[in-house]
Amino acid sequence: MTFLIANWFLILAALVSGGLLLWPLATGGGFSGGLKPTDAVLLMNREKAVVVDVCASDEFAAGHVVGARNIPLADLEAKLPAAVKNKALPVILVCASGMRSGRAVAIAKKLGYDKAQSLEGGMKAWRAASLPVEKA
Repeated sequence: MTFLIANWFLILAALVSGGLLLWPLATGGGFSGGLKPTDAVLLMNREKAVVVDVCASDEFAAGHVVGARNIPLADLEAKLPAAVKNKALPVILVCASGMRSGRAVAIAKKLGYDKAQSLEGGMKAWRAASLPVEKA
């Protein structure tokens, strides 16, 4: 007990630093659930990931990831199995900002695509990383 009283400031510092380390996990900031653009490129190159853009056709025509397939979010459940037959391949879902692709991941996982991931920040982040964009 005398140790605790004599070293209360060290114990307080340890508790505060531990709390600060755990804070991102408690607030949901520890894992965004998205794939960074550079990590997406690695996945495309190393594991032959399939990129599926869930934007509307006009958004897709304005610019998309090179080689991406366009399946609007409303049609994803019906058309994804025909577009990506191998469910073992990683699937990267992309939209303009990352919001629709987050919902698309849930649909893809429900269909059995366990390696489905969303591009964090969508095409906005892709362009910000100066990665190649293709127009239809």
